[in-house]
Amino acid sequence: MDKNQATGLILIALMLITYFTFFKPEVPPQEEPIAQTEEVEKSLDMPDSAAISPAPTLPDSLLDEENRTKYGVFAPGANGESTLAVLENELVKLSIDTKGAKITEVLLKNFKSKDDQPVRLITEKTNEFSTLITSMSKSIDLNELYYSSSSSNSSDGQTITFSLNLGNGKSVSHQYFLAHDTYEVDYNLKLTGLDGDVTKDEILFNWNEQMITQEKDVEMSRINSTVNYYTLSDGFDELSERSTEYEEEIVNESIKWSTIKQRFFLSAILAEKSFSKGKFSTDVDLNNPEMVKNAKVSLSIPKEDITTSEGGNFTYYFGPNDYHITTEFSEGFSKNLWLGYPPMLWVNKYVIIPLFDLLNNVLDNYGLIIILIVLVIKLVLSPLSYKSYLSMAKMKVLKPELDEIKEKHGDDMSKAQQEQMKLYQQVGVNPISGCVPMLLQMPILLAMFYFFPQSIELRGEGFLWADDLSNYDSIMSLPFEIPFYGDHVSLFVLLMTASTILITYSQQQVSSVQGPMKSLSYMMPVIFMFVLNSYPAALSFYYFVSNIVTFGQQVLIRKFVDEDKIRTILDENKKNAGNRKKSKFQQRLEDAMKAQAKKKGKK
Repeated sequence: MDKNQATGLILIALMLITYFTFFKPEVPPQEEPIAQTEEVEKSLDMPDSAAISPAPTLPDSLLDEENRTKYGVFAPGANGESTLAVLENELVKLSIDTKGAKITEVLLKNFKSKDDQPVRLITEKTNEFSTLITSMSKSIDLNELYYSSSSSNSSDGQTITFSLNLGNGKSVSHQYFLAHDTYEVDYNLKLTGLDGDVTKDEILFNWNEQMITQEKDVEMSRINSTVNYYTLSDGFDELSERSTEYEEEIVNESIKWSTIKQRFFLSAILAEKSFSKGKFSTDVDLNNPEMVKNAKVSLSIPKEDITTSEGGNFTYYFGPNDYHITTEFSEGFSKNLWLGYPPMLWVNKYVIIPLFDLLNNVLDNYGLIIILIVLVIKLVLSPLSYKSYLSMAKMKVLKPELDEIKEKHGDDMSKAQQEQMKLYQQVGVNPISGCVPMLLQMPILLAMFYFFPQSIELRGEGFLWADDLSNYDSIMSLPFEIPFYGDHVSLFVLLMTASTILITYSQQQVSSVQGPMKSLSYMMPVIFMFVLNSYPAALSFYYFVSNIVTFGQQVLIRKFVDEDKIRTILDENKKNAGNRKKSKFQQRLEDAMKAQAKKKGKK
């Protein structure tokens, strides 16, 4: 070999090394080319001697050099084999990949999705984890490295440990522990001997999830899905549930936990200490009914939390949004189940949920449970209902005199109101006494509006023609969509509307209300028909049963209310009006009326 040949070979070698170091293409897995080669050989009936050789691979020394350049001290984890390890108990099954030591699938055994398959909260295609550290100006994703796995079982539960030995006493480990009969997964992340190699004080944990549609009504799911979080200083907070636009929140304070919340299910992570800060976002692809929302969670973990000998301890929660379970997970975690503002929150928390649980321990038919809830509540509130009806009966008896006052004073409303107040005082009637009992009952009616759409106990439970009380019932699908109504007809909502109109008519028989207010009282049931058509069947069924019981109460009360006797009592009160002291309310109201009349007179 002469000098020119030697020089040429050296230059070619340098060019190859430069190419494969800086411009190296992706090297495909060896199994696929071999399989393809075998298929080509068979199709062409080539003899063994003519078999096509697999594509050449880079020398190990070059691969090692490239990995060291890209991964630094973490280069031993750049290559490996991807296999799945299973963590499982009576309630949940998790699949965890040795590539990245990350969860690739979460299956809830006791719940079915809309396609009658077990609920999958996480799949490899819809979920992405990354744990990013900075080492010597390189960003390393611990969830892209390869680990060896080992599993152990004990009386407490199952443990799977994923380890990566980096040499020189340095290692990375991910450990998962799942106890029996729980939805909580303990997770420990530990970097040993790497304190000097991790050059940033924070590790960035990213969790991106496309929420899989589990329910038949994706629209109801979307307005009940979001990202929630809990800070040590301000407590519970959330991104807007009902929003279909891009939502984002940056939190520069300590965070205890964060939840990717769907209507009935939660995926959450809790820090034993805290995350130093976080960023949360949601957005919606309205053209994809198979996905509810896209959620992104980014949390910063202090480096010292995972480089100690104990490592960083965290807990995942993959399970139902059940009030009884979430109250035990962490402080404020039960707020993932939105039960309304006070006083509706108090009614749900201290009345409805305990009553529901009591009946659920005895009965397994949720339709009957709803009926019994109505009967119990109506029985407790019957004194208020009686007082309200009696007040309306008094106002009906006074209606001729009230009409006479209006006719007498014509357009002088101030004078007419003063005369009416004088009449109320003389006969001993408080004009708003009938409204107070109704107002006291309103928190219960509104509490149901929050309770039934969130109650996971009703999910998948049928009653009469409704196959799922947590979803709307439909007796007819329309070939078109009616604005603000939908493309289906809910029979429970129609029954609720008809019964509400019946109640309104019954009340009008003893009411003194006239004019536009009377017409409005008939319009409200129609408005609610549009609003509730796509709400859970349990809610409209509850309102329907409540209306029927209320109507029965009114019929019964009417038998005990004698309007002639009321007239006699009012006349007697009018005779003795001079000996009766005004109530504080009447005095304040009369003073206000006089002040208004005086002010009007000056003008």
